[in-house]
Amino acid sequence: MTYLSCIRINPLRAQSRLLLANPGAMHGAVVGGIPGAAGSERVLWRLDADNPHRPRLFVLTSSKPDWTHVIEQAGWPDADGEHAAVRDYAPLLRQIAAGREFAFRLTASPVQNTQVPQTPTPAQAARLAARTDSKRERGFRLGHRTVAAQLGWFLDRTERWGFDIPASRTDPPAPGLDSPAPGRNQPNPETTPDEQAAPGHTNPLHEVRITDRQRHSFTKSGKGPRVTFHSATFEGRLRITDPTAFTTRLLEGIGPSKAYGCGLLTLAPLPTQIPTHKD
Repeated sequence: MTYLSCIRINPLRAQSRLLLANPGAMHGAVVGGIPGAAGSERVLWRLDADNPHRPRLFVLTSSKPDWTHVIEQAGWPDADGEHAAVRDYAPLLRQIAAGREFAFRLTASPVQNTQVPQTPTPAQAARLAARTDSKRERGFRLGHRTVAAQLGWFLDRTERWGFDIPASRTDPPAPGLDSPAPGRNQPNPETTPDEQAAPGHTNPLHEVRITDRQRHSFTKSGKGPRVTFHSATFEGRLRITDPTAFTTRLLEGIGPSKAYGCGLLTLAPLPTQIPTHKD
């Protein structure tokens, strides 16, 4: 079976501040809620901090978890209410069908691969210097850092993920006020040279927006090399085109950095439109 959990986090507690600031520490807390041996299953999680006073942790697991340790260390263990809601995921999976539409949220790590970074870090420069011509070397994975590049990365991959993003219902801008979006043939002046070749999208009028962008940098267990990546949170409306591929992405996640809070796609019913009344 599969379960989706939602845990309330108290941001004023000392352990909470550590978890909220360090995706590596949060990953450890999430894995600690799985009854099996470490590494027995891959979990997906996402931290939603729209309300900084009431952040929520979402976790998708294939076995039923126990979040007692998170509640005791980083929640409100003696307060009223449901501290950790754990729901069977099967009813949602039964709704997956071609043509169905949902509201969605996804925090992902948009990346590109390149053989030679434009401005390599010291570690990247050392790798480049050690390269030989005798074998094909693994490329560098670089995070997209601009809204245009991150949105282009997302829109160019939805088909393989089993869904598309419908065209926006917003009326087009008045003549003279619209400007073309950065695309493959039109570099965005705000991008770095590495990102000018990043996938863009020539039609910006889609039912999706980026609501949050972060640069994460931390060390595992407080020691060792730093882990650095960029994330973007996408929200909007999607339409399922391939139920099998879509279900796979729901259960296995989207993009890299899944251990650090990226990749979990969650769905919600579309808001009901309020009918207009005519006089």
